[in-house]
Amino acid sequence: MLLAGIRVLELGQILAAPYAAEILGDMGAEVLKIERPEGGDDARGWGPPFWNGDAALFHQMNRNKRSVALDLKSPEGLARMLELMGEADVFVHNLRPGLPEKLGIGPEAMRERFPRLIYADIGAFGHVGPMNRQPGYELLVQAFGGPMSITGEADGAPVRCGPSINDLGAGMWTAIGVLGALVRRARTGEGCLVQTSLFETAITWTSIAASNFLASGTPPRREGSKHASVVPYGAFQTADGPLIIGAGSDRLFRKLAEVLGHPEWSSDLRFLANSDRVTNRDALEALLTDELRARPRAEWAGRLEMAGVPCAAIQTIPEVLSHEQTTALGMVQEVPGTPEVRLVAMPLSFDGARPQARLPSPQLGSAVGFAASAAELA
Repeated sequence: MLLAGIRVLELGQILAAPYAAEILGDMGAEVLKIERPEGGDDARGWGPPFWNGDAALFHQMNRNKRSVALDLKSPEGLARMLELMGEADVFVHNLRPGLPEKLGIGPEAMRERFPRLIYADIGAFGHVGPMNRQPGYELLVQAFGGPMSITGEADGAPVRCGPSINDLGAGMWTAIGVLGALVRRARTGEGCLVQTSLFETAITWTSIAASNFLASGTPPRREGSKHASVVPYGAFQTADGPLIIGAGSDRLFRKLAEVLGHPEWSSDLRFLANSDRVTNRDALEALLTDELRARPRAEWAGRLEMAGVPCAAIQTIPEVLSHEQTTALGMVQEVPGTPEVRLVAMPLSFDGARPQARLPSPQLGSAVGFAASAAELA
């Protein structure tokens, strides 16, 4: 396991910090999850559905961890937290702004006390600036950070992107930052303060739309399933449902035109290059739709696949999970000791093998020997 011997201390809620710690745990780190004795991580109750009394969401974000119940408002609990901090290689949290300093576990104090510690701080709006003390949540940041403005149909209202891209993305960026910090520490012996936020993550996800605006001065618009800079690319209606077609190059467009029975389109001055097709998007998409509506989706998909033109049906989550490609990749895994729990695996393989779940998500306070005693916490 890549991170065997690395101990991670997580003081996280819901998604961002728990996901960062889970990524590290999937790669072999020992992860201790610090939770309140009363109720623990709020995500435990974010259901239904539930497995073994905890929400499915909690299980998905907290495999390969052990739970330590500590009352950080008590001197004894806080003292034990500091002991664990001194034994950790990495500390990850997404506490509300100002709370770590109030508890005495802010980055300056911990870096001074534990020089080798890698301290990872996930915020809502970033560690500097006029909003650095404001709390924030996924939906709010999708709105404020830009992604919602470019998500949805052109003639519809802005909509939330389905996955929690900023929470999960902030967790992912944190894990990447921690890995870089571990490499530096191996070379210098020095710890590191790693900081990111949901807002920074949101801006990063809109970077292509942002660069297009910075280059053109034209604000991006919502395109539905279409692409602002590539045509044809998106969902097109067939006789019995939509089909995604991605003819993202002049070569692929020529193949698409041939499959549709109109090879002359590829020599039409309006459609010669991608930039021409973007300029004349409406005219081309009308022609494509007229042809595609004549036959069912499966027939078109077969023809396009034979010609090497990328295309796909819009699958539901059940269809994705049951697809033979998903099965071949081993992307859904059973968890040891809890055969009823099946989780989506880490999307990485190392030397051809995907990391397997070693531990189920922990019961609250189940890491015997790490917490302060019940008498101390009383």
